[in-house]
Amino acid sequence: MKHSPAYRLATTILHGFDEYRARFKEITFDANRRFRDAAWREAQQASAERINLYKEKIDVTLSRLKRTFDPEVVSHCECWREARNHYAELISHRLDYELAETFFNSLFCAIFHHRHIRNDWMFVYSSREDAAHRSGIELCRRHKVNGDWQAALKWALMDAPLENRFAEIGQDTHLGASFLQQQLPAAMLDAGDTEIELLNSVFYRNKGAYLVGRILGGGEQVPLVLPVLHGEGFGEQSGGDPSLHLDTVLIETDEVSIIFSFTRAYFQVDVAVPREFVDYLQQLMPHKPEGELYAAIGFFKHGKTEFFRALNRQVAKREDQFIIAPGVRGMVMAVFVLPSFRTVFKIIKDKFDPAKDVTHAVVREKYRLVKRHDRVGRMADTQEFSNFIVRQDHFAPECLEHLVEVAPSTVVLRDDKVIIKHCYTERMMTPLNIYLEQCSDQEKEMVLKDYGNAIKQMAAANIFPGDMLLKNFGVTRHGRVIFYDYDEVCYLTECRFRHIPKSHGNDFQGGDTLSIGPNDIFPEEFGPFMFANKALRDMFIHQHPELFDPDYWLELQQAIIDGRVIDVYPYRNKQRFAGSIGQLVY
Repeated sequence: MKHSPAYRLATTILHGFDEYRARFKEITFDANRRFRDAAWREAQQASAERINLYKEKIDVTLSRLKRTFDPEVVSHCECWREARNHYAELISHRLDYELAETFFNSLFCAIFHHRHIRNDWMFVYSSREDAAHRSGIELCRRHKVNGDWQAALKWALMDAPLENRFAEIGQDTHLGASFLQQQLPAAMLDAGDTEIELLNSVFYRNKGAYLVGRILGGGEQVPLVLPVLHGEGFGEQSGGDPSLHLDTVLIETDEVSIIFSFTRAYFQVDVAVPREFVDYLQQLMPHKPEGELYAAIGFFKHGKTEFFRALNRQVAKREDQFIIAPGVRGMVMAVFVLPSFRTVFKIIKDKFDPAKDVTHAVVREKYRLVKRHDRVGRMADTQEFSNFIVRQDHFAPECLEHLVEVAPSTVVLRDDKVIIKHCYTERMMTPLNIYLEQCSDQEKEMVLKDYGNAIKQMAAANIFPGDMLLKNFGVTRHGRVIFYDYDEVCYLTECRFRHIPKSHGNDFQGGDTLSIGPNDIFPEEFGPFMFANKALRDMFIHQHPELFDPDYWLELQQAIIDGRVIDVYPYRNKQRFAGSIGQLVY
């Protein structure tokens, strides 16, 4: 039987998607082995490979389409209409149908350069918007507590598919049970129906394995996350301890939300049914957008699809207009917001302020660097859009006027439409400089402490922010300080940290001259650069004196060069059962 070109187009795209999913699963399934063997560098490489994989498979499939089909077939929208219908039928019984739709969309956008975005020709809306049937696959395992919390936690840990032994399972479960008995609601502690429910899949990231689920009982529920770590030094030094321990117990929704934050690397976790998996996670974190949850478990491209659909729904409500983002205007980026949507939109300006010695291409590569890198809970995830089209009346006039003025090559007006050829989106935060103007003295002390921690934790992950001005950091609703301006970001190992030579008059001791290279950095000069306000500067220097010492940076740099992977845990040190001195934690 001879199939139509549109049918063959659909099957070719689906074949490309199957290749992508097969390799994605291979990388993800191997996370258990990497954790077992403490292959931390390999884990970092696997994370980057999985992020790069999507574009690689899109490019391979695009080349296949261009080789297989005549140009008039591939470039004809009506052919794509028919292909879309065939494709929807082909994926109708798949468990990952929504990911398959996004893959189809990516090919359509690659062919048509992000134009002709219509549901007739691609999946602007899902083909299964109203689908209510479930897969029947059991996502979770369950255990009745029956008043014995230590036994319940022992079940949770020992029945998890972790291959290393626990060093002190009795001590771990005793600490965990004591915590739960002190913190859980009385109705849940006393209820006869209380049970622990955990997802069958283990969440792996960096040096941690996370068991994720909830506790239900007495008509209530709380989320439950059990972070499991190896002993000190395993995988990085001789004599390291391969055995496991329970690092803490987390039951607060906000704490769980921080673990799944948009500022962290994506989890490696086996997901049989993505839609149902995300639905479950959203029960634990009801305020977390669907798109962020898809991204958190590795499906960042479908996270972008869900973000786009949610944005369309919000814009259609016409509750507000796009406005210029509050705060100091950037030297490289023009930034605007839709206040009701908790998102900022960033456009690269046509011309940069003289102090910025970068190009459009360099800025885009910096954003790609951060996308691939471990963001350690301190750098915002971004989504990249091309040919973003919005009606002019959705913009406040002064906002639209500003965008056209500073980025005329990117922002184009056509009839009643605004066409934005390229932009980034990030989660909305309060700029740190604005936060400090509005907060209490106690909040100032706390947020400055976290500002310094953010710089240290990025540095531990081999990231130097470059421009450390307050305006380039934001404060989340949880009070965490996050970096979001990437045009000067670089690897810490590329920097040359230097002491300022001591001078006598115009001469430097030892005959040195103070020649400065492009990568030279003088930490002793950070204070006035970061803080115009002397009181804030003095408070920060008192909290983080080491940041102004070149030797601190040189030692950290050497540790990274020596191959040490310094983990940053997504919970506070005081919550840990067995924290180690010197480890970087939130």
